[in-house]
This record gives sequence, C-alpha cells and structure tokens, in this order.
Amino acid sequence: MLHQPKVDTHGISGAKTPDLFLVCGLQSLGQHCVAVLKEYDVKVNAIDDVAHKHWEVPEVPNLLEKLIIGDCRQPSVLEQAGIHQCRSILLVTRDERWNIEAAFAARRLNPQVRLIVRSDKQNFNKLLSENLGNFVAFEPTQLSAHAFALTALDSEAIGYFTIEGQLLQIIEHRVQPKDSWCIGKPVHRLNLPTRRILNHTPISSHPPRELFEWNPEAEVQVGDKLVYIDVAYELALPEQEIGKYHRHQWQWQKFFHSITPKNILQKVGQFWQSYYQSQNQIRRIATIYAITVIVLWLVGIVLYRLYYPDITLQEAFYATAVLLLGGYGDLFGGVEFASQAQPSDRMPWWLRLFSLGLTLTGQAFVGVLYALLTDALVTSRFQFFNSHPPIPQRNHVVLIGLNQLGQRVAAILQDLNQPLVGIDTTNLDQQALADLPLIVGNALEALPQANISQAKSIVLVGDDNMENLEIALMAHAMNPATRLIIRSRDRHFSDNIAPLFPYAHVLCGAALSAEVFACAAFGENVLSLFRLSNQIVMVTEYNIEAGDTLNGLLLSEIAHGYIVVPILYQKYRQDNYALMLWDDVKLEVGDRLIVLATSRGLQRIEWGEMLPRLWQVHIEKALTKNALADGAEEIALITGCSCTTARQWMNNLPVVLPTPLYKYQAQSLVRELRKVQVLASLIFSDRASNS
Repeated sequence: MLHQPKVDTHGISGAKTPDLFLVCGLQSLGQHCVAVLKEYDVKVNAIDDVAHKHWEVPEVPNLLEKLIIGDCRQPSVLEQAGIHQCRSILLVTRDERWNIEAAFAARRLNPQVRLIVRSDKQNFNKLLSENLGNFVAFEPTQLSAHAFALTALDSEAIGYFTIEGQLLQIIEHRVQPKDSWCIGKPVHRLNLPTRRILNHTPISSHPPRELFEWNPEAEVQVGDKLVYIDVAYELALPEQEIGKYHRHQWQWQKFFHSITPKNILQKVGQFWQSYYQSQNQIRRIATIYAITVIVLWLVGIVLYRLYYPDITLQEAFYATAVLLLGGYGDLFGGVEFASQAQPSDRMPWWLRLFSLGLTLTGQAFVGVLYALLTDALVTSRFQFFNSHPPIPQRNHVVLIGLNQLGQRVAAILQDLNQPLVGIDTTNLDQQALADLPLIVGNALEALPQANISQAKSIVLVGDDNMENLEIALMAHAMNPATRLIIRSRDRHFSDNIAPLFPYAHVLCGAALSAEVFACAAFGENVLSLFRLSNQIVMVTEYNIEAGDTLNGLLLSEIAHGYIVVPILYQKYRQDNYALMLWDDVKLEVGDRLIVLATSRGLQRIEWGEMLPRLWQVHIEKALTKNALADGAEEIALITGCSCTTARQWMNNLPVVLPTPLYKYQAQSLVRELRKVQVLASLIFSDRASNS
C-alpha cells in the first residue's frame, strides 16, 4: 500500500509527516531494521526484554523515539509503545513463539496494523496470513542464504529468481573480444524483449551508484562491464511439455554437433587428468594395468598369427588369453598348439620370452583385480553406514558450518547443480543431508580431506566470527586462489576485517535481511534480493491502488523518476503479462507491477518524490508527409500526451515540445523520431518539473 504524495508548501525537499513503526526485539536484526527504517524518515519505537550496554549499531539509541524494556507479548507494553498509532510492527526477536504471540496481541489491539514477523513455519505463516490479514513472515537465514550461495558460485550470474514460471537471472559480464553480440553497439540496442541492461561501466570508469547512471548512446568496448537481466529459461510446467520437448531436442542436437575428433581428444584428456588426480591409487594402477593387458593381448594375437599363419585368428585369440590367465605351462610344458604340427620348442626365443611376459603380466593384473574388489567391498561396507556421496575432487564449494543458514545455502547450491562438500563438528540428520558429501570433525583438520587445493570457493557460515576468520585464513594459506565467503554476525566485524582481507567477501546476514523486513513494513511485497555493486537490489511487487504514487504514470516515468527497473507488467483482470515492457504503458488501478529497486528507489516511491525532468526535445522538420502522422504517434506513446496534442505540435514545426522529459525518455524519443524521418535533438532545460 503506497501513500499519496504529500504536499509540501516549503519545497520539494521539505519536511514530511512521519509514520510510526514499532520494532520488537533489538538483537542484531532488530537494530539493523531500525537503522534502515530511519532512512525513510519515519518515527521508530522499540521494545526489548533487556537493556543493552553495547550496541552493534551504535546509532540505534539516538534513532529511536521511545525504547520500552518489557515483554512485547503483553498488551500494556504494546500500548505504552504506541501500538494504536503504528502503521507496522516488526516482530524480530529470536524466539519464534514470542513473535507469533506478540502478533496476536498486536492485531487484537490494532486491527489495521501491518504485521511483519520473523518465522520459518511456512505452512503456519500462510494460514496466519489468510486469517489475520496484512501479515507477512520472513526467515532471515532464507533471505541471506541466496547472497552466500550466489557469491560462492564465482560466476557471472549474481542473482536468480522465478516469476510466472520463468527463471530470470542477473548477469554481470566483462566484455571479451569474442563478444560480437555487444562490441561496438550502443547500449540501448542490447535491450531485447527477454533482456534488459541494468548497468554499463566503461573500462576506465567507476561503477554507477544508481541503476540508470550510464549513457544509453555509449558504444560497448572490450573490457567494459555489463549488468543485465534476462530470461534464463521457462520452467517445465505441466502445460509446457512442448517447450520441454524442444529444449531436449535442442540439447541432443548440440550434443551431436559437439562430436568432433578435436572435442573427443579434449574430453578424453580432461577425463584422464581428473581421474589421475583422484585419491584412490588402487584404481589408478588398475586402469593402467587394464590398458596394458589389452595392448599386450592385441600384440600377442598379431605375433602368433604372423609366426603361425596356419592357425586361425580365433585360436591365436584364445592362446593369448590362456597365457594372460597364467597358462604358460599348458602351452609350453611339452604341449603343442592344437592346429600346428611344429613343436613348441622350435618357437623363437624372443617369442617364448614374450609369452612368459604375458603370463607374468596377467598374474599381476589378477592380483590388482583382487585388491580392487577388496577395496570396493570395504568401501561399500562403510557406505552402508554412511550414505553420503563421495567428496568432489575439483571445482567444488566447501561449506563449513551446517547450521540452519548452512543447510539453506547447501540446498540452493544443489538446486544450481554446484558440487559441494559440507564440514560440521557433529553428525547431522542423515535423511535431511543424504545427498550432501559430509565430513564430520574439526574444520581445520578436515580442510585437506575436502580437497581444498582444488576447491572453487569456501563458505564459512558458523556462529563464531573469530572461528570463521581463523578457518578462512588457514584455507587461504592452503589455496590462495580460492574464493572466500565469510559470515559475520555483526556489522562492526564486517567493517573492520573487509578492508584488511580484500580477497575475502564478508557478508553480514542481519544487514542483508533487514532491508527486506524494513521494505515489507511499508507494504511492499519483496519476492527476492541480490547484491549489485555493494548494494542490495530487491525484486518487489506492487498492486496498484487508488492514491498510490505509481498510479497514472508511464512505465518509463516510473523507471527514470524513481530509479527502478520494471520487469513485469500485468493489466487488471487479464491473465497475460509482459516482460521488460517500458515506454507505452500507463499504470491504472488494479494493475500489477514487479520492479527491481534499491532501498533508495523504494523510498522515492513511498514518498512520491520523483527526480526532476530536465530535458526537452526540439523537433526541426519532417522529411515526408507520412512522417507527420508517424511522429505524432511516437510523441504520444513516449510522452503520454494525447494524440490530438501531439498532432498539433507536429503541425507547427519547428517546435520545442513543452513537456519536460527524463534524459532517457528524450533520447528514446529522438531515436524513434529519426526512424520515421523526423529530425529532432535534445535540449537541456533549466525548468525542472516533477509533474
């Protein structure tokens, strides 16, 4: 629910009448929630059961209007904290039962208050939302787990989320010389119905602070960084089996096209290299012996066939096999070849010596085979008691600490088909982690067992900050090339160690989750989040109501006025929806909109404070008669004016359009006018407009 923009008689940046929010529980998450809420310029009260001597966020005592020490489940305490005047209450204590009971008490005292609850009981929360109304619940570990998992992937994908059965991904790509799809092209031309550019950073520039602080006319060069959102694929829902069939068909075609001599040799080399690096020495020796036996078998068949041309190929085959199985005495102990009249003692000495070598090699291979079978039996016996898969050998993630956050990170990585191994001090629930390779024991001692030298990333999500740092430094000493992701339970620790260890990614779970809790307090439905240039970007859903700050605006005005990225639009009472649609749609009551936005963007929407429009378009002339009508149509679409007004402007050329625009809007209008043979240019306007 958005508020109508507030009228300020003293100017755009004047004071606003603040709302009252109540935070219950001032542990790490609660303190960060207070700090984020105050960025929205609202009043915040708080309730906690103990008086704090040391604050993780030192500014919190000065940010609060009122701090009540007491039990937030008690109606008298809630009333003292101003529950009747509250717009939202955030129940974020570490006791889930307390949060639910306090939610009941708050709803009884104030039927209109919005309830934001810390809880991981998904089914129960769904029932509470249906019965209480204006209720939303989050679990901090689930919110922050995506950030840890995506950082561990060390890939171009920095975010994933699903909308309407389609998987969308956020890609951060450094332009390479082979990227013909983007090199030398203006950034705006890279936008497609399934792709939208979020950021463009030239190689010599710093990353933009906002989503649209880049020039859409700039040409992409090698070394530039592009951040964009695109549709990864459409999930295989029951009604989409045809699309699934076509994807499988395409995958088979791709497989057959990849079968070339060069690719086969490359794959064989990669397989042998990975197999040779395996820790099981018996299997390596068995592989070498098996190849040797096969080669000797073939050589023996050829030699016996050449020296005894009268014997058949089948007899040469079996004679070599008998020698490999230890039958030297059967063939050369006074016994002649079955089909040959010549005695065996007339065989050349070198061939007899080769035959003896076949027998010795065969006997050695049988011994290795016995050892391999014994190893397999012992391994299977241990696996009977330990059902976990084997530890990956290379390019895997080492996850240290399988608490609730660790298990959630493991589940996300497994969903993304990323090999990983978990390390924990206790033997956890076998059924819940049956598919996860697991090492039980001290983490420092377990690092070599986890093949740390070949690991892609190491994620430390334990509850002890210093222990996480100690293990991280030890792991870095063993493999300086690996990626380190360290969990911090307080912001001070993160701020202090991040500059000292630049090779490590230090993430504070409470700070990540607080953004979502705070945004939910204003009524936004936060679907997911990801990190971009040290900022948290939230996937937020809006259902437009009368009086909202989005009602009646074009999508392009919303994008550039509030600095958000619309990614889905659905008209009221229609099943169809549009992805990446911007310019020619005006929002109405009942419409549905999903955007990507930082906390600052959501604040602008909440306050209804749009950035000023500082650009106008000067139209010089139309080159053809048809260009007059086509130009008027483009003006009406992009500026939102009526078709009649647009035609009047086009009939009085040259003209400067009186409607101020955002720079991106004006640039887009000039490009579209040129396509229809209308000459136009941009003019910077000193007359700022927010209307």
